[in-house]
Amino acid sequence: MQRGFPVRMLRLYMLEYFVNPFVVMGLIFLALVLLILVLVSLVKIHKLQKKYDVFMRGKNAKSLEESLVFRMDQADELVEANAANERNIKNLSDKAAVTFQKYGLIKYNALDQMGGKLSFSLAMLTREDNGFIINVVHSHEGCYSYIKEIIDGRSITTLGKEEAEALHKALGKEGEKSA
Repeated sequence: MQRGFPVRMLRLYMLEYFVNPFVVMGLIFLALVLLILVLVSLVKIHKLQKKYDVFMRGKNAKSLEESLVFRMDQADELVEANAANERNIKNLSDKAAVTFQKYGLIKYNALDQMGGKLSFSLAMLTREDNGFIINVVHSHEGCYSYIKEIIDGRSITTLGKEEAEALHKALGKEGEKSA
């Protein structure tokens, strides 16, 4: 009996003085954290394996290469189509710059004795405010039409009241007084 006593005392002595309970608890906590990390990694690997299996299902290296080449060809076609669309948009924008985009129409009664507003002034302008004004006057003797050129939103010739109103309407200055 005496033989086991010093060994047991030595073990108790070592546990009491050399092994701190906080160290043991820290090691247990570290082991639990590592176990959780391993489990999370295994789940992620399993999900990745499933995705890989779905991707490779029914494919060998040759069919996979054909699929990738087909997708690359599609991407090239899309790039070419996009470039063509950009050229077409620029072309349309250039053409739109010289088309009539602003209009102003004023109907009026040129002669008080005629019924209705049969006369009118029509201003038609481009984006840069260039264009013309058509003035059509109805009278007892007939219908007369006049045209006046507009450059940068101004006329070289003197405008009548209705012509000036049509021009201001086309320029978007309906509320302003004509000069």
